[in-house]
Amino acid sequence: MEEDEPIEHRLITNSIEHAQKKVEARNFDIRKHVLEYDDVMNQQREVMYGERRKILKGENLRENIMGMVKHIIKEEMNQYANEKLYPEEWTLDGLIEDAEKIYAPAGRLKKEELVELSRDELKETLEGLAEESYNQRELLFGEENMRELEKVVMLRVVDKKWMEHLDHMDMLREGINLRAYGQRNPLVEYKIEALDMFEEMEGAIMDEIASLMFHVSIVAPQVQEADEEAQARAAEAQKAQMQRTIAEQRSQLKDNLQNAQAAHGDDVSAAEVKKKPVTNDGAKVGRNDPCPCGSGKKYKNCCGKNA
Repeated sequence: MEEDEPIEHRLITNSIEHAQKKVEARNFDIRKHVLEYDDVMNQQREVMYGERRKILKGENLRENIMGMVKHIIKEEMNQYANEKLYPEEWTLDGLIEDAEKIYAPAGRLKKEELVELSRDELKETLEGLAEESYNQRELLFGEENMRELEKVVMLRVVDKKWMEHLDHMDMLREGINLRAYGQRNPLVEYKIEALDMFEEMEGAIMDEIASLMFHVSIVAPQVQEADEEAQARAAEAQKAQMQRTIAEQRSQLKDNLQNAQAAHGDDVSAAEVKKKPVTNDGAKVGRNDPCPCGSGKKYKNCCGKNA
């Protein structure tokens, strides 16, 4: 057969066509799986962007934050004072420690007092303490500052946790195909773990927002102005010190010039005075020591060349 002769045998053309169909089917499956993986992220993205829009449009986010606090208290009750356990089996020390980390002022919860309460009374006590503490902070900061603080804190925490979640989802996506070696569907495993990670992120967002709202402080404008004034005074003092140093150096150079002119005549320039070797009647200057004339060079490269 010649090189430019077309191959027209049915067996070869059918084999090529069959191989092309297989390759295209595989590529279609790959594109389909990529789309299905992206659908999981798109659903989570819509939820998060919706929450973010609510924060931006909301004027009073107090109810949202108190709802988060109540959810946290509910989780604490399930963990430390589960309804399936007897009151004697409750872990009140862990409950007090966890509450003080987020919403309860230190020392307000006493174990000996909580022991006497029923589960419903304990939950009401925690919720009442959280609301009382929040009201005190609102009175301290002012209602307007508190509303602005709520918005800033919620946006900051949501953005931070969402970016961390995206990184975790990328790492999950890269290694999820290995589940196929265990006879598991990678896509199903990805959806299950993505949901667990998303719920974990939501819990972390609520915990951090509540903790910041009960512990963050607002810097008063007077304090900021005082800090700025102190920095300005320090800068002025540093500038004045530099000016005094420059003036002293100029005065010293002028005195040296006058002394040199008195000794060698009026035709001695300032540059020559600066380069003039300095005699040292004290200890001998080493060749590698800094030159006493103040040039910054070694003695052997300056005044000690002709020594």
